[in-house]
Amino acid sequence: MVSTLTLKGRSVVPGKVRGTALVSTKPISFLGGVDVNTGIIIERGHDLCGKSIRDVVLCFPHGRGSTVGSFVLYRLAKSGLAPKAIINSIADPVVVVGAIIANIPMVDKINIEMMTSGDIIEVDGREGIVRVFRGE
Repeated sequence: MVSTLTLKGRSVVPGKVRGTALVSTKPISFLGGVDVNTGIIIERGHDLCGKSIRDVVLCFPHGRGSTVGSFVLYRLAKSGLAPKAIINSIADPVVVVGAIIANIPMVDKINIEMMTSGDIIEVDGREGIVRVFRGE
C-alpha cells in the first residue's frame, strides 16, 4: 500500500524532480564535508558519512560553513555528482546560492523529520510543494 504525504514549504529554486530521499538530521558543509571529486560525504561523525549525494533528493536541516561551499555545489553539479533537489528546514544563504548557480530545485520551511532515507520524493520548487511516497 502506498501512502502519500504532501508538505507545503517555501519555493527557493524552481524545478520539478522525483527521486530517492537521503535524509540527515545534521547540517551539511559542502566545503570540506563533501568530496568534490566523488560527491560522497566525508565529514567525520556526520550521520551521512560515506553516502553519495549524487542523484538523490538531499534533505537536511540547513547548511553551514564557508561561502566557498556554494561553488563546491556548483562544481558537483557540473561533474554530475550533485543532488537532484535540496530540501531544508531553514535555507542557508550558502546553500541557496549554490542551488541557484547549479540550477538545483530547492524548497525550505519543510519539516524534514517527516521524511526517511529511501522515501520517494517529488519536489516542485516553483510551488514549494514536497510529496513523500512510502511503500512504492
